[in-house]
Amino acid sequence: MKKIFSLFVALFVFVAVSYAQKGVLKFAKETHDFGKVEQGKPVTHVFEFKNTGTDPVVINDAQASCGCTKPSFSREPIMPGKTGSISATYNAAAAGPFNKSVTVTSNAEAGQAVLYLKGEVVAAGAAAETAATPAPAPAAKDKKKSTKTSR
Repeated sequence: MKKIFSLFVALFVFVAVSYAQKGVLKFAKETHDFGKVEQGKPVTHVFEFKNTGTDPVVINDAQASCGCTKPSFSREPIMPGKTGSISATYNAAAAGPFNKSVTVTSNAEAGQAVLYLKGEVVAAGAAAETAATPAPAPAAKDKKKSTKTSR
């Protein structure tokens, strides 16, 4: 009976230790809103993360939801406590709102993480106009006094 109990405890400890030693990717943020983007001008956002686990993390792949988004990442292992990044560029070719995703596959505990890019592509010049539209100036008051003579 002691042998069975000892074997059970050893198996339990082995399983617990193997689960505890994983890399964990913790992203600073998983969604980025570009706001209004000028049509034809690609935009890029860098998603930063930290390995909060106990093992190195290796990014195996970063797959975009469409051909209009191109992710890039380092294939170097991210050691525990260190940071890394995944860059995603959206080509902004088609006008209108967009909501794209990048699925990141790694050896981290979760296995996959999904990052999101969103915004609205507007005609050339429209993005700058909406961002830089100044508030209307107050109407200037005429400083000359009216010189009406009453008779």
